Amino acid sequence: MDQILSEKQLPLKLVAFSHCFRTEAGAAGSATRGLYRVHQFSKLEMFVICKPEDSERFHEELISIEEELFSSLGLHFKILDMPTEDLGAPAYRKYDFEAWMPGLDRYGEISSASNCTDYQSRRLSIRYRPTDDIILPTGKKGKAPLQFAHTLNATAVAVPRMIVSILENFQQSDGSILIPKVLQPYMSGRELICRKSN
Repeated sequence: MDQILSEKQLPLKLVAFSHCFRTEAGAAGSATRGLYRVHQFSKLEMFVICKPEDSERFHEELISIEEELFSSLGLHFKILDMPTEDLGAPAYRKYDFEAWMPGLDRYGEISSASNCTDYQSRRLSIRYRPTDDIILPTGKKGKAPLQFAHTLNATAVAVPRMIVSILENFQQSDGSILIPKVLQPYMSGRELICRKSN
């Protein structure tokens, strides 16, 4: 917020792990049981701050990162190019990722990727100074005016919904959970989560 970046600093690619709070959880008509819609959850979010002419390319890059992540987990998912009426005020364009969730008997949102163009940077006063000089009306060289950067964001992992997706899609008939291959190294090589025998 309130920063002037040099063009050479762009793009800035950042990730943030944060705790999030949803005020409408438990409201009438919302999913009130289980992990799908909870009041408090944690997520890993990806951010890009870039020049305006690069924002569409970085939007595609964020989408491809999400695709690779969810494919590597073996999830069955679809990508929705959201219509204008479903976009929040900041988003110029947004894609939602929905994974099949047997417990809901439908696809459920697990992620999204938004290109907010200069909406957030105008509110936060995030600008950059172009490196190229301009020719002034007097014929002399001068500094290019400050430009508002474009901002993008995409959820890499919303923890509760990722847990729901993995547990429901990899549960075996005996109740055990098959651990996706990509996660097995982080589980000390275990391939299965199962009940301890008495």
